[in-house]
Amino acid sequence: MDPSIRARLTLAHAFVRVPELERLLLQFGDVETVAEQKPGALAAAGLAEEKCAAIASPDAERLAACAEWLQQDSHHVVAHGDDDYPEMLEQIPGAPLLLYVNGDVDFLHLPSLAVIGSRNPTQGGSRNALEFSRHLAQRGFVIVSGLAQGIDAAAHRGALDAGGKTVAFLGHGIDRVYPAANRDLAHAIAASGALVSEYPLGSPPERWHFPERNRLISGLCLGTLVVEAARRSGSLITARLAAEQGREVFALPGSIHNPLARGCHALIRQGAKLVETAGDILAELAPLAGHMEQSAERAVPEDALRPVADDDYAELRRVLSHDPTTINELESQSGLTIDQLSSMLLILELHGEVESLSGGRYALSG
Repeated sequence: MDPSIRARLTLAHAFVRVPELERLLLQFGDVETVAEQKPGALAAAGLAEEKCAAIASPDAERLAACAEWLQQDSHHVVAHGDDDYPEMLEQIPGAPLLLYVNGDVDFLHLPSLAVIGSRNPTQGGSRNALEFSRHLAQRGFVIVSGLAQGIDAAAHRGALDAGGKTVAFLGHGIDRVYPAANRDLAHAIAASGALVSEYPLGSPPERWHFPERNRLISGLCLGTLVVEAARRSGSLITARLAAEQGREVFALPGSIHNPLARGCHALIRQGAKLVETAGDILAELAPLAGHMEQSAERAVPEDALRPVADDDYAELRRVLSHDPTTINELESQSGLTIDQLSSMLLILELHGEVESLSGGRYALSG
């Protein structure tokens, strides 16, 4: 293992924080020299006793496991201060000393949007997360979430469906998958994006890890979109962190009768931007990401940016008009199922072709 990487892993395993390391570097010069110091010298420099002991006697088995893990081409360790370390994360309080990455490190430097919400969403909430993520991934955004069940998983799948990029921040060691039901999704993300963790290999999914890692989900991104969330929700904590980090916060409104809309409504009352279409997000974030269109060309095939136009959509467009029509009327006129229509209408809405009106009615835009 490279001596510099070994030294950084030793310090990370001792839970040395970035401000502590910066003070140590002022005294000892470089990371390798810091890792070679005796406990007394480190203590005299102001480091806590238990951290001094951990640096002096590193866990050889854990370091060996890291060395083996790093032999894979897609496995990386990115340290604070390195060129590969994301600039967006360098700006936040509590930036991690080390990131473990399984996938492409370059995607941590592209314009990103966090899409988060309930672990037990409604069917409509899952569909919204998937379609918003699909559309925004087509426009060049990296979709960032936490690999949880529900909205997180739908957001990742939406980006992957579009041929775009997605990043998942984990609340455990990167050599694990949690929940186990998302194992195939995790493999797909590693192949077409990146899995990222600040926790050492082998770290279990401790309860406090998840709210702690949420600062990284919001911190990497230009903005955070909350799709569905109850009034007491980890998603609202992430949204608050995003605002404190100077990032944009977006929320999808919902029915007043849906408990999972109440968190979003609370965010809107507190100043989050109400979102009805993906275009609302693009309008806010495009000025902050000038190279978005260039990254979109690299991220997805050229024809993915064109409006959808297959036979089913042609049939749906035929029966739509500027007069408001219910989904049941569209079902009888088009021969398409309610499930098909719900998904297709949302996609056309994201493209600006259709308006969703009160009473579950739809009409052509313009």
